[in-house]
Amino acid sequence: MEIMYSSTRGHGGKVTASQAILKGLAEDGGLFVPDSIPSLDKSLKELSEMNYQGVAYEVMKLFLTDFTEEELKNCINRAYDSKFDTEVIAPLAYAEGAYYLELFHGATIAFKDMALSILPHLMITSARKNNIKNEIVILTATSGDTGKAALAGFADVEGTRIIVFYPKSGVSPIQEKQMVTQKGANTLVVGIKGNFDDAQTGVKKMFGDKELEKELAGKGFQFSSANSINIGRLVPQIVYYVYSYAQLLKEEKIKDGEAINVVVPTGNFGNILAAFYAKNMGLPIAKLICASNTNKVLYDFFETGDYDRNRDFHLTTSPSMDILISSNLERLIYRIAGNNAERNSELMADLSSKGIYSITDEEKKQLKDFYGGYADEKETADEIARVYKACGYVMDTHTAVASSVYHKYEEKTGDKTVTVIASTASPFKFTRSVMNAIDKKYDAYDDFTLIDELSKLANVKIPQAIEDIRTAPVVHDHVCEINEMPDVVRGFLK
Repeated sequence: MEIMYSSTRGHGGKVTASQAILKGLAEDGGLFVPDSIPSLDKSLKELSEMNYQGVAYEVMKLFLTDFTEEELKNCINRAYDSKFDTEVIAPLAYAEGAYYLELFHGATIAFKDMALSILPHLMITSARKNNIKNEIVILTATSGDTGKAALAGFADVEGTRIIVFYPKSGVSPIQEKQMVTQKGANTLVVGIKGNFDDAQTGVKKMFGDKELEKELAGKGFQFSSANSINIGRLVPQIVYYVYSYAQLLKEEKIKDGEAINVVVPTGNFGNILAAFYAKNMGLPIAKLICASNTNKVLYDFFETGDYDRNRDFHLTTSPSMDILISSNLERLIYRIAGNNAERNSELMADLSSKGIYSITDEEKKQLKDFYGGYADEKETADEIARVYKACGYVMDTHTAVASSVYHKYEEKTGDKTVTVIASTASPFKFTRSVMNAIDKKYDAYDDFTLIDELSKLANVKIPQAIEDIRTAPVVHDHVCEINEMPDVVRGFLK
């Protein structure tokens, strides 16, 4: 069955998967969604006998129906290779009553690698399929991890350029060093004087700027996105939830068909939306536990049905979740509105003009599979220390938010369902926050001494991604105001 894609805001008609990947964002500002969510056509037992690449093919073929088997397998095999430091690609680690799905074994030690390792291959294949002659310009806003993973994926890929905007004062020192040392003649990294939401809004405005689009097309360029709004990011993320279930089944930790809970530290809502799609494909998931940090806009939404970004913005130790406009939530809103693009457009217009929208009681009932929780800064640090002292397992700040929320949920509900927690980044990416949580004495250490200490403490080898930036020179030092973003793009593309 061919799956087609259309905008959550109703304009532009249906497009193929490859066309949706190339466009990134729909022309009316909406997000591309499949016209139906396909069901898994392999049994859970069959999936449990496959490696990561095999599961990836079985899941992705159902969504990317205009890709041939050869094309899709080529993309998968080029993505999930020796760039990952384990053949398992996404291992499960058991600690303190839950399974931590480690999604940080790729080139940039964050979960974004899981999708951004394959997106360049999907995009180049899509361009060939659609006879695109323009150079593709990847325009991306990042709260810390997407930027480096996208840069690593697209660096020196023929026929592409990539421009990454990040909040200059809103990422960790390691995140920033990873980005500003990125090599590649086709790469540009720019710090903006603002927060992630400012960067994301600026990028969306450029996507919607018809004059800019026309100007660039005349010079042989067209925009696309590597953000989680791109369906080519979302589909690969579904894979690891299916794979984690298959591994639990293979290791006889669960029975065939037994439901599990999934906990996801959530910012832009893409990662937990992928788990929701997996559930709708037939994967036995009971609760989707959405974990927020102090910027708890999603927690409040699940509690009240009101999405309200009119609040103070907090810079936290889990910066990839410091987001007040969770773009991917629009895909869920469209679905609970009965795939009604007009209703969804009204709500998104309210968000844009008033900073708030409210769903109906009937729509809220359709969120019954979700549970919202949050952990503040103290709870996050306490969770890192608690788990380390209990069993020696060291997690990063984002994973700690999810872990804290999970244990509070378990205590509140008594729910003992087998649980998978998405561990979204290596602790080496947020070394200072992690080490300070374990012992305040580490605050006096410099960043790279802290890395050596963390390696000893956790008994884990320092990731190559960290070794690579110890002495790497800064290549990108551009900083701009929010309103200067289009001119920066023009300047880079000359």
